[in-house]
Amino acid sequence: MSLAMKRTRLHLGTLLALALASPGCGRSDLDPAAAAPATADKGPVVDHAVKLLDGSQTKLSDWRGHALLIVNTASQCGLTPQYEDLEALYQRYRARGLVVMAFPCNDFGGQEPGAAKTIGEFVAKTYGITFPIFEKQALKGSKSPLWKTLTEDLPAGLRGEVKWNFAKFLVNPDGHVVGRFDPATSPLDPEVTSAIERVLPAAAPKPR
Repeated sequence: MSLAMKRTRLHLGTLLALALASPGCGRSDLDPAAAAPATADKGPVVDHAVKLLDGSQTKLSDWRGHALLIVNTASQCGLTPQYEDLEALYQRYRARGLVVMAFPCNDFGGQEPGAAKTIGEFVAKTYGITFPIFEKQALKGSKSPLWKTLTEDLPAGLRGEVKWNFAKFLVNPDGHVVGRFDPATSPLDPEVTSAIERVLPAAAPKPR
């Protein structure tokens, strides 16, 4: 082999070594999974133990695979007629995997003073509610665990104190909160329904 050819091979070998050692040519460039950016924080999974209005114990994880709309409600609020729209929303999407969940609360203006039986009779007779209603929850002071998570532990843009009755939290089928809507926003507002459409499960799960 001539001296010129040896020098050429040495030069090419040096260039190859430098290229492999450079930041842009590690193994991650050959492995799409390793090169993928870190997944954004999805926040905690909403799987809390809660009680239905009749006192029976359940867990939100029992509805895993469904999209959930969690709402703090009150029977004597100017926004109480939203119950009608919540029921309409539930009927529109329940076959496709949406569950509306009402959590009565007396923390805002003392507008849910009644006992569980009173609340249940009111929503059934006045609005024909068929979606699950849960026991009263505390959203201020010593918060119920669910609402502590929803107001304090979610990613930025979703967490924050609830200001009034009928705040709405949208939970995807994996149990992560993916949307939040102000109390004054109607459950039938296109902003809400389009967000629900995006997270409905591909195949409707079995109803509970």
